[in-house]
Amino acid sequence: MKVHGSCHCGQITYEAEVDPDKVSLCNCADCQVLSGTAYRVSAPVPAENFHLLTGEPKVYVKTAESGTRRRQSFCAHCGTPIASSPDIDPPPAYSLRIGSIAERDRLPPQRQQWCRSALGWSQDLSGLPAQPTQ
Repeated sequence: MKVHGSCHCGQITYEAEVDPDKVSLCNCADCQVLSGTAYRVSAPVPAENFHLLTGEPKVYVKTAESGTRRRQSFCAHCGTPIASSPDIDPPPAYSLRIGSIAERDRLPPQRQQWCRSALGWSQDLSGLPAQPTQ
């Protein structure tokens, strides 16, 4: 599926070809902190299917619990998370952050990982009162 993405301020734009069946939701503590919320949803994409059109993301390298180093790419101007990748050159693949993808409504997660770190309240929000806008 062809997707288009951008940061909130529009300085970074990209196109990619993703497999909707590989979209996943991560509950790990790192994803909670780095996303600023309860979990992160991502779509993996091989490097040859990712094309940065404008801008240059800022990169922060984090070390996972396993010791693996991953690059976290984000807009230096507005802070929007764009992707992560292995900390090697060139990266073989990227994990696109669903929030930056225009077609995100068509990319529901197909699996969850790091469930031991999941926040209990985040697993079923169906009982919360819902409003169409603020």
